[in-house]
Amino acid sequence: MYRFALKIEYNGVPFVGWQRQIGLATVQGVVEAALAKVEPRAHKIAAAGRTDGGVHAMGQVAHCDMERNWEPFRLSEALNYHMKPNPVAVVDCAPVGQDFHARFSAQERRYHFRILVRRAPATHQAGLVWQVKKPLNLEAMRAGAAHLIGKHDFTTFRSTICQSATPVKTVDRIDISAVETLGGLEVHLDVRARSFLHNQVRSFVGTLERVGAGSLTPDDVKTMRDARDRQACGPVSPPHGLYLTHVGYPVDPFAR
Repeated sequence: MYRFALKIEYNGVPFVGWQRQIGLATVQGVVEAALAKVEPRAHKIAAAGRTDGGVHAMGQVAHCDMERNWEPFRLSEALNYHMKPNPVAVVDCAPVGQDFHARFSAQERRYHFRILVRRAPATHQAGLVWQVKKPLNLEAMRAGAAHLIGKHDFTTFRSTICQSATPVKTVDRIDISAVETLGGLEVHLDVRARSFLHNQVRSFVGTLERVGAGSLTPDDVKTMRDARDRQACGPVSPPHGLYLTHVGYPVDPFAR
């Protein structure tokens, strides 16, 4: 068998998430169905992150095992042909060793969140951003985010159905910026860590949005973190502003 790493981009709106579920539309199901068209048999792929329903990706990574030693460009072209008209695309493909695992070999994951601040309803960006109407104080959000950087017990920001063995994670960076766009302001949150708990980023964003809106103070974030209690968490943001943008490995499989 020949193993290939796939860099995958998708719009998460029509899907219940990445992970295959019988009878439901999933990104994994779309990719595996395309693989079955290319090499007729059952396929099972693994990905770096199991994104939730409505969450997007620009840099998801998965690996697949093929019986034929495909030329990477031809494999990606064949998969993209068979995935139409689903909003899923293989944007890069590379041969890797059998010791490469999209999930377990990963050393870093990066997520990007888009908040559109404007009164008028989103049109072109509908489904791609979380829209809020009240102005956000970015300096307050940054002060609140500082309490989430480093190694902590993140039970407060962890879904009750999270399957991680431990709530202790290390968040390396949270960057908050803003750009003018389409009659409003778009606030961007970029979060980096080796791995994340289920709903951790969306819990961060929902809480920090409340800080930016003035409903919470930056110090409230520390109090919530230290409570180690899911009930202390702020609101969880909707999924459609969240993007998995990058997965880092000891050796980049897509480096040319």
